[in-house]
Amino acid sequence: MIVKSVNAALMRKMFLAGAQAIDSEKDVINELNVFPVPDGDTGTNMTMTIMSAAREVNALSDPGMEELAKAISSGSLRGARGNSGVILSQLLRGFTKVIRDYDEITVDVVSAAFTKAVETAYKAVMKPKEGTILTVAKGGAEKAAELVGQTEDLVEFVGKIIEHMEEVLALTPELLPVLKEAGVVDSGGQGLLVIMKGGYDVLCGKEFSFTGESTPTVPAASGERGPVNTENISTADIKFGYCTEFIILLEKEFGEQEERKFKAFLESIGDSIVCVADDEVVKVHVHTNHPGKAFEKGLEYGQLTKMKVDNMREEHNEKLFLEQEKAQAANGAAPAPAAEEPKPAEPRKPVGFIAVSIGEGINEIFNGLGVDYLIEGGQTMNPSTEDMLNAIDAVNADTIFIMPNNKNIILAADQAKAMTEDKNIVVIPSKTVPQGIAAIISYLPDKTVDENEAAMRDAMKNIRTGQVTYAVRDTKIDGKEIRMGDYMGLDDHTIQSVGTDLFETSVGLIESMIDEDSELISIYYGEEADEASAQAIADAIMEKYDSVDVEIHNGGQPIYYYIASVE
Repeated sequence: MIVKSVNAALMRKMFLAGAQAIDSEKDVINELNVFPVPDGDTGTNMTMTIMSAAREVNALSDPGMEELAKAISSGSLRGARGNSGVILSQLLRGFTKVIRDYDEITVDVVSAAFTKAVETAYKAVMKPKEGTILTVAKGGAEKAAELVGQTEDLVEFVGKIIEHMEEVLALTPELLPVLKEAGVVDSGGQGLLVIMKGGYDVLCGKEFSFTGESTPTVPAASGERGPVNTENISTADIKFGYCTEFIILLEKEFGEQEERKFKAFLESIGDSIVCVADDEVVKVHVHTNHPGKAFEKGLEYGQLTKMKVDNMREEHNEKLFLEQEKAQAANGAAPAPAAEEPKPAEPRKPVGFIAVSIGEGINEIFNGLGVDYLIEGGQTMNPSTEDMLNAIDAVNADTIFIMPNNKNIILAADQAKAMTEDKNIVVIPSKTVPQGIAAIISYLPDKTVDENEAAMRDAMKNIRTGQVTYAVRDTKIDGKEIRMGDYMGLDDHTIQSVGTDLFETSVGLIESMIDEDSELISIYYGEEADEASAQAIADAIMEKYDSVDVEIHNGGQPIYYYIASVE
């Protein structure tokens, strides 16, 4: 079978096949993660990223290449989760920047698109690391460039690229010693190959039907991610009654001048305006009494998707009514009619805070420290770029500090920052919850934004974090033999303690983090632990180290029995 070009219809089918392929293989890819912790990680993040784009692509009826490219790019950009998901979205973004200019994709176009994809992805990562998905993608781009001029058959061309990428993937353990010791190849690179093989099968003529259905890897009991908005429900601005949101799939130029005109129009019909634009899409939010006018104006620039209109007066009264019912039921009184007059909206404040959180107890701690909006997720389900954008939309402040509290969420926060223009976003690169707590405690209202950013970053440097969980498979890391079901104590860098006794493993982890400068230890016990067991650990530490203080908090986090910080 010889295929010399691919049109938009076939490209659409290939993309959907690739998305469905990784969805079916995500559990296998998750198993390749070096640390055998029980969370949804690379496979889950890449799947949710590409499925966000696949749903937009599947909704298109007979699209041209440009429209298809926009849907792939914008959908994956907003749906990107975790480092692997963000990198995948950037690979897709670079690839589509090239193919969108062609009605038919040939060998030359694929090679140029591969090169642009890799260039875009490397730029998105501050410190690119070889032996990862980036290395596998680069290998594919280099092979594509080498094959140009040797064949016009895309089946042969893409087949050889995939073969070479498999060879590069097999070498990733030689580039990253931790992969070699764990006996696995890079999970992100494997995920990329699964996507490509799914699309390649369709290129070779395999029949395919996109279902669009995906089964979550992490069960609800383990803590599914969901937004937790801490703003008071009675602060909606009812001057304009309809909360209107939509996304424009750009078909015309939307430069700075057009954006200013569009924002000026929105200001003429409403308030609470958010207008976030990138190369392919514009995300719009406005409170107005005339949603139709906003839609009509948006249609001047392209097609609309994700249109949503909420009647805020109706919702406001419903919420008030439900709250009154709850309060009166608790007092044994009959429900009273909902209040008709809402409270006035709070004015925009200079500074707001967003944090990613992982349990009811941690939520309460962040709320008590003044965080305006919590995105619950963390390690069990990495929030997407769109989750970050929604949180930014919800916080009514000029400057917003974001604390991702997980190293796998920082890229998504950075991507949301790049897509936000009407607010000053400061990402504090906290990799753990204790780092995020230390950062916000160090914030001082009388300091400037820059001074506070510096202080918050400095505060994190004094925090060492440990987490206790269990192994989901046998492996060997840093000379430690780990069996499925063993308890593991992980610090900021590696696994410090392993054993069959939870108490001993937890104490061993904390002891490994203590040095002569340590003063305070905080222990956050999770939903599978309790205060008494945490106190026993604290007593053992204080008995051995009389120079440190130990505090105990109810974290309520899933997956991790204990999270401990040493400062």
